[in-house]
Amino acid sequence: MSTILYEVGIRAYGLGVRLAAPFVPKAALWVKGRKDIFQEIREKLKGNTAPLAWFHCASLGEFEQGRPLMEAFKEKFPDFKIVLTFFSPSGYEVRKNYPGADFIFYLPLDTDHNARCFVSLVKPKLAVFVKYEFWHHYTKALRKRHIPMFSVSAIFRPNQVYFRKGGGFYRRILERFSHIYTQNQESLELLAGLDFSKVSLAGDTRVDRVLQTAEKAAPIPVAQAFKGSDPVMVIGSSWPQDLKVLVPFMQGELATLKFILAPHEIKEHELAELEAQFPAKAIRFSQADPATVANYRLLLIDNIGMLSSLYQYANYAYVGGAFGKGLHNTLEPAAFGPPIFFGPKYAKFQEAIDLVEIGAAFPVHSAQELSKAFKALEENPSARANIKTNIQEYLKKQAGATERILTALEYWLPSRQA
Repeated sequence: MSTILYEVGIRAYGLGVRLAAPFVPKAALWVKGRKDIFQEIREKLKGNTAPLAWFHCASLGEFEQGRPLMEAFKEKFPDFKIVLTFFSPSGYEVRKNYPGADFIFYLPLDTDHNARCFVSLVKPKLAVFVKYEFWHHYTKALRKRHIPMFSVSAIFRPNQVYFRKGGGFYRRILERFSHIYTQNQESLELLAGLDFSKVSLAGDTRVDRVLQTAEKAAPIPVAQAFKGSDPVMVIGSSWPQDLKVLVPFMQGELATLKFILAPHEIKEHELAELEAQFPAKAIRFSQADPATVANYRLLLIDNIGMLSSLYQYANYAYVGGAFGKGLHNTLEPAAFGPPIFFGPKYAKFQEAIDLVEIGAAFPVHSAQELSKAFKALEENPSARANIKTNIQEYLKKQAGATERILTALEYWLPSRQA
């Protein structure tokens, strides 16, 4: 019965996206990206003689999770070429030109036919699925061809279907993996409770990435001039729901605190609205002059790609998304050590839970709560210093997941098995 429900669900999903395509831009990209996908794969792989390693990421967040491992794999095993696939347009469209992969495709929908065709065309020597991706037909096709497959940076929770009565169909998907590398101890124990032996605690690969990024962060002259000697809160990946809390707080603190705000999506009407709410105080990054930008109190980032480097100027950080569908990357600001604020919906993000537990991050429900938490830290420099120390110790403890997984994967490469 579970197999039938899975098949029906997958096909209904595909049909639903196609029906939505004329009205929803993201659905249109999903459909367009998979048009003639096997012909595209065949043509791009034509003539390739190098062994292939397949990395799959659902979307952009999973890509950032898997990126350190892909890049380390490429460096350590230069004879391999990397095939990178995405399920979501929000990953593919942003990273379709990522230079760290040799071939980048949309992943065809998980049907028996698609999985068999994809695996027979790509013929990967190993497959790596990042974080949440557990596809029935793809894992089945890989297992049938005796291709080793791995789940990395995996997180599991007690309420997931794998741990419920009647979840045998989904547990069998997990059993096909050669090994599963979890982010946290709870996930390891949950799988151990199912008598899974092919599981190890590796940690969060993104920690390695954010530490590398922070170490190599280049100065941003406009942001540096804007900050001057003033304290700054960097607001990253904000959504309209975040701004309902942030704008009243910002208006109340504008006299003593500057703000750098990078929206999750760059939309003209939203930028214009922010400018209207902070008349003569806000300026867009694209219009800012280093000679005069210090006269403003709010710097609006109207480009994509510099957020991780902007956090180097943060005395405080706010990370968006936790008033909506999901919290964005809290490790990027953590790499620079400031206190971090975000909304209340963070329970699915292990790193956020960890940062709250060590007293370095502060979930808030309202502008009043944000103001109270901020003022408590503003008036206590020693608390801020302790937060930076605690974050540094936490990241140091978490670092190394990439190397741990890479060392384990080496065992499965053809050269080691020969």
